[in-house]
Amino acid sequence: MRREPEDREGIKAVLEAAHERQLLDAESYKMIKGALAVSEGTVGDIMVPRSRMDLLDVTQPIPYLVASVIETAHSRFPVYEGDRDNIIGILLAKDLLRCMLEPGIDVRSLVRPAVFIPESKRLNVLLHEFRASRNHQAIVIDEHGGISGLVTMEDVLEQIVGDIEDEFDETEEDSIFPEGENQWRVLAATDISHFNDVFGCTLPDDEYDSVGGWMGGQLGRIPRRGDHAEFEGLRMEVARGDARRAIWLRVKRIAPAQSAPPADDA
Repeated sequence: MRREPEDREGIKAVLEAAHERQLLDAESYKMIKGALAVSEGTVGDIMVPRSRMDLLDVTQPIPYLVASVIETAHSRFPVYEGDRDNIIGILLAKDLLRCMLEPGIDVRSLVRPAVFIPESKRLNVLLHEFRASRNHQAIVIDEHGGISGLVTMEDVLEQIVGDIEDEFDETEEDSIFPEGENQWRVLAATDISHFNDVFGCTLPDDEYDSVGGWMGGQLGRIPRRGDHAEFEGLRMEVARGDARRAIWLRVKRIAPAQSAPPADDA
């Protein structure tokens, strides 16, 4: 009689065997493994570190804040006053629009309470708390009470189901946007073949599927904001990213596009 698994390692072994025997499709296998990982992982495993958090200074002029929102394309921002460790709450991008419609409004009146959690909190517990409280973002603190990072509901869910497109993510057909003469904003997840078609280049696609993946390969690590690489007269710079990947790139043509060599005359 076949014994049932008695611990997590046993469950993983059963899943692996079922997947190898094609009793479990790849997507289901990935999701179940992700659910197990969430039950074992902590916030510290997936948070965006403090050095890479995009924060808003509540004392800055409204146009500056709006520009920051457009630049990073997040929907929620931690807000600080004075010191970056003094986070006073969360500002939603949609609430900031009220400041443009009502010039006299005080930004502080739009700031919502922030949720603070320790790095050691289990991801499954956090997911339950997110769902119960309808919060989508939490500030992570270290053992001394200092700001350690940031985590969102999307970060937790992506451990289970993989990357989730948010309200600012685009489809491949809408992943490359002109931003001026010889400059574009490009979704890092853009398929390399599509990128090559648009820019007339030959970015290699034998090892990587996306432009962001190729950049990570050139850097030897996860791309960070400000990182850049050049290829065939194109300069690609990371404009937005998180702890796991690049999200948006700025692409600038710094040399004329290469054209195919003329065919030899017969």
